[in-house]
Amino acid sequence: MKPKLLLMALLLFTSFAFSQALDVNGTVLDGSGMALPGVNVKVKSSSQSTTTDFDGSFKLSGLSKGTVIVLSYIGFRTQEVSVSGNKITVKMSDDAKSLEEVVVIGYGTQKKRDLTGSVGLVDSKTIEALKPVKVEQALQGTVSGVNVTSQSGAPGAGLDIRIRGIATNGENKPAAIIDGYIGDLSLLNPNDVETITVLKDSQAAIYGTIGANGIILITTKMGKRNTKAKLAYNTYTGFQETSKKLHTLDATEYALLLNESYANGGKPLPYPNVTGLGKGTDWQDEVFGKGVPIISHDLTISGGSEKINYSVSGSHLDQEGIVGADKSGFLRNTARVAVGGDVTDKLKFKTNVIYTHFTRKTLNENGLGSVLFNALNIPATIKPYDADGNFTVIPLNGLGNEIINPLAQIANTYNDYNYKKINGSFGIDYKIFKNFVITSTIGFNTSNSESKTFGKEISYGGKVFDVKQSSVTQGAVNDNDYSFDLYGTYTKKIGESHNIAGVIGTTIYKTWGNGLFATGYDVPYNSWEFADLKLISTISKVLNNSSYNYDVRRLSYFGRLQYDFKGKYLLSAIIRRDASSRFGPANKVAFFPSVTGGWVVSDEKFFGEQKMINFLKFRASYGSLGNDQIGDFTYLGQLTGEATYVFNDELVSGRAEGILPNPNVRWETAKKFDVGVDMKLLDNKVSLVADYFIDTRKDLLIPGIAVTGTSGIGAPGAGAPTINAGTVRNSGFEFAIDYKEKFSDIFSMSVGYNVTFLKNEVLEVNNATHYIEKGSFSVGQLAPTRMEEGKPIGYFYGYKTDGIFQNQAEVDAHPSQLALGANAAPGDLRFVDVNGDGVIDSKDRTNIGDQIPAATMGFNLQLNYKNLDFAVYTYASLGNDLIRNYERNLSDVNHSDYVLDRWTGEGTSNSTPRVTTGATSNSVFSDYYVDDASYLRIQNVQLGYTLDPKIIQKAGITKLRLYVGANNLYTFTKYKGFDPGASTGDPIAGGIDYGFYPIPRTYLLGLNLNF
Repeated sequence: MKPKLLLMALLLFTSFAFSQALDVNGTVLDGSGMALPGVNVKVKSSSQSTTTDFDGSFKLSGLSKGTVIVLSYIGFRTQEVSVSGNKITVKMSDDAKSLEEVVVIGYGTQKKRDLTGSVGLVDSKTIEALKPVKVEQALQGTVSGVNVTSQSGAPGAGLDIRIRGIATNGENKPAAIIDGYIGDLSLLNPNDVETITVLKDSQAAIYGTIGANGIILITTKMGKRNTKAKLAYNTYTGFQETSKKLHTLDATEYALLLNESYANGGKPLPYPNVTGLGKGTDWQDEVFGKGVPIISHDLTISGGSEKINYSVSGSHLDQEGIVGADKSGFLRNTARVAVGGDVTDKLKFKTNVIYTHFTRKTLNENGLGSVLFNALNIPATIKPYDADGNFTVIPLNGLGNEIINPLAQIANTYNDYNYKKINGSFGIDYKIFKNFVITSTIGFNTSNSESKTFGKEISYGGKVFDVKQSSVTQGAVNDNDYSFDLYGTYTKKIGESHNIAGVIGTTIYKTWGNGLFATGYDVPYNSWEFADLKLISTISKVLNNSSYNYDVRRLSYFGRLQYDFKGKYLLSAIIRRDASSRFGPANKVAFFPSVTGGWVVSDEKFFGEQKMINFLKFRASYGSLGNDQIGDFTYLGQLTGEATYVFNDELVSGRAEGILPNPNVRWETAKKFDVGVDMKLLDNKVSLVADYFIDTRKDLLIPGIAVTGTSGIGAPGAGAPTINAGTVRNSGFEFAIDYKEKFSDIFSMSVGYNVTFLKNEVLEVNNATHYIEKGSFSVGQLAPTRMEEGKPIGYFYGYKTDGIFQNQAEVDAHPSQLALGANAAPGDLRFVDVNGDGVIDSKDRTNIGDQIPAATMGFNLQLNYKNLDFAVYTYASLGNDLIRNYERNLSDVNHSDYVLDRWTGEGTSNSTPRVTTGATSNSVFSDYYVDDASYLRIQNVQLGYTLDPKIIQKAGITKLRLYVGANNLYTFTKYKGFDPGASTGDPIAGGIDYGFYPIPRTYLLGLNLNF
C-alpha cells in the first residue's frame, strides 16, 4: 500500500510542477542582434498579448510550459516559440518569402505567387527614401513601364503618368484608386501611403471604363492590431536651386556677335566700341533664387486593440519657387483619419477620410513671353534697373513686342489659387456564411476652389503685355463625385487540389460640379490689396461673366473568377459591363472581358530540387478595357455657340448651335496582350520579372474632325464633332531584376534595375488628311508636331538639314530655298530636297524627331552598415527628342553660347549657321532646332544614421534617425535646354520646350522620430 501511495504523491507533484504558472520575460532581436521594439507578442489561442518595449523586452504572466507564443512584426517572418522557462530570447529573421505577400488587385487581394497579370509595386520604404513632394514621383524609375514627366518644375505643378506609352490623343492618365475609391494622387501626403500597386495589363479590366490607361491602387497606412499607440514624427528642411543654367553670351560676346550680324546684313555696327562692357547682366542669376526654402512636417499616431486599429495623421508642406520665390509658391496641409474594426465576428468596417487644403501662386511660364523666355533672350548689355532704381524698360527695336524685363514681370504678377477638398471612403465586410463575404464601400470627393488674378495697369514700353485698364478676374469652382461599390467574394477549397475564388458586384459612379467666373475693370488704387469684384465701381456692361456645369454618371457590373490547381495552374477570367452618360442611347453600354493565366513550373515534379532557380512562373493575359474621357453630351446638339441677330433694326445677342453632334460616338477601347515570366534565383536572393506586351487602342475619340463647311462650324463657339477616328499601338519589352543579400549581421545590400523598351505607332487617323497637327514653333510658322498614320504619336514634322553651305558654288548647285522665305547664301542651313522635285518647299517636310523614348530604365541601390543606411535612385531615358522653342528669332536677342561656333567663312562650321540681320530661312523649323534629349538622372541620394535604441530609450523614443539627402542631384545629358524631361503634357505636342521651368535641385536635412 505504501508504494502505491508514494507513486500517487509523486504523480501529483509532477503534475503540479508542469502546470505551475510561469512569468516569462523575453527579449526580441532583429537579424543583426539589435533590440526590436514594437513587436506584437501574443499567446496562441488566447486574448493575452503585449508588445516589446524600447529595448525589445516583454513580459507575459501566468503561462505554463509548452504554451506557444506568436511574434509578428512588419518586414519579419512571423515566428512561434514554445515556453520552456522563465526567459526567452527570440531572433526575428527578415521576411524572405516575398511570394507570400498579399497584393491588392482591385476588389480583392491575391498572393504574389498567384498573380497572373503584370503588376508593379512600390512600398512605403521606397517612398520614405525618395522623399517625393507628390506621390507620383515615387513611380519614376522604380516601376518598369511607368514614365512620369513634369509639366513644370514650379511648386505644385502637375505631373503626367504614362503606363506603357502614349496610347491616345486624349486623356492618357491612369486612374487612381485610393483605398477602394477613385481619387487624386497629386493631393495625397506621400507619408500616408503604405503601398502603390500598378496594374499594367488586362488585369485592370475589372475597372472597365477607367482601366484603359492602367490603374494605380493606393493603400494608405493603418495602425496594427494589439499594439500600443505609436507616434511618428517626420520632418525635413531643405534648400532649392536651379538644376541647370544655360550658357548664354555675356555682354562683350553679345556685342561682338551683334556687330558681326549687323555687318553681314549691311547695317552700321550697333557697338563700335565694346571696351568696358565686361560680363554685363546675367539675367538667369537675376531671376533664379538661391537657397530657396522647402520645409515639411508630418505627424502620425497609430495603434490598435484586439478589435480596433486606427491611424491619425497631419502634414504641412511649404515650398517656394526657384523663380519668383513666393510668387510661385505652394503650401499644402493635409489631415487624415483612418479607423478599422470588428463590430462582431462577422461584421467589420473600415473608414478613411482625408482633408486637403493647398494654395498656389504661379508665374507666366512655358511660352513666348514667359519669365524664363525673357531671361534667356534679353541681352546681357541691358541692366535690370535704370538710374532711378526703376525696372529697365526693354526696347522694341530688334527685341520684339513680347520680350519684357522679367523682374518687372515677376513683381507685377498677382494671382492666388485656394483649394479645399475632403475625400474618403467607408466600407463594411459582412460574412454571410463560411467562405462568402459581402463588401460595400462608399467613396466620395468634394472640393471647392477659389481663384483670383489681378492685371495691374502698367506699361512695359509698347509691348503686348502692356495693361491699359486694370482688371480682376475671380472664379469659384465646385467639383464632386461619389461611388458606391457592392460586391460579394466567395472562396472555396475543393479537396486538396482545387481552389476557387469568385467576385461579383456592381458600381455606381457620379461626378458633377459647376464653375462661375467674372472679370471686372478699374481696380481701386490699381492695387492687389483692393483687387476684388465687390470693390469694382464701373457699370455692369464692362463685367464679363461665364459659368459651366456638368453631370456624368456610370453604372457598372463586374465579375471575376479565379481558379488554381495545386497552386500550379492559375486562371482568372474577368467581365465588366459599363454604361456611361457620355454616349448616346445606341452606344451607352459596352462590355470589357479579360482572361489571364499562369503556370508555376517550379512546382512540377520534373522541375526537381533546383538550387539555382527557386521559383519559375509563366503567365499571359489578354483583354479589353474602355475609355470615355471626352466632353459631355457630344452626341447631342447644344446651343453653346455665340450669335447676333437683327430685331427692329437693332443687334441682339443670342445663342447658336455649338459643336456639331455625333450620335454615333462610342467607347474608345484598349486591347491589351501580355506574356511574362517571374523567377526567383540563388536562394531567393535574386528576383527577375520580364514581360512582352502589345497595347492597341482603337476607336480613338478625336475632337474637331473636319466636315463640310456648309455646316457652319466656323461660327463663334461652333466646331467640328468628336468622332471615333484613330488607332494607336504600343508594343514593348519590360525587364526588372532585384538582388538582396545579407552579408553579415551588420551589412546588407539591395540592388534593383529595370528597363522598358517601347515602340509607338499610329495605325489609323480617319480624317481627310490622315494626320492631326498640333503645337507651335516661333511666330507664324506651321505646327511642328503630328499624329499621323505609320509614325509615332507626336513626332516632329519639319525640314531636314544637310550641313551648311560653304560657298556660292554649293548654293548654285542646290535646289532653290526661296520658297522658305529667302535665297540661300554661304553660311546658311542647307535643307534636304526630300521629295526630289528640285525645289525646297513645304512638301519637303518630313519626320525629324520623336518625343517618345525608345527605352527608359531605373537603377536603385540601398546599403545598410550597422546604424548607417545609404540609398541612391537613378532614372534614364534614351532616344527621345525635344524641340528648342525658347529662343526668339529676332535681330537683337541674346543667344546661347553654341552660336560662338557659327559659320564665319568656308570650312569654319558645318553645323551652326552664320549670324545676320538679313533675310534667311535659317529660322524655319528644322532638325537644327531638335535636340537629342536622352538623359541619365540621379534622382535621389540619401545617407542616414539611426541612434542606438539603448541611448534614446530613457527619453521614451523608440527610433531616432537623422539623414541628409539630395533630390534631382545631377542630370547627364547633351540637351541644350534646362531639362530634358520637359513636357507640355499634350500627347501630340508634348515634345516642345517653350522655356521649361526647371525642376529644382534640393538639399535636405531630415529627422525620423518614433515614440
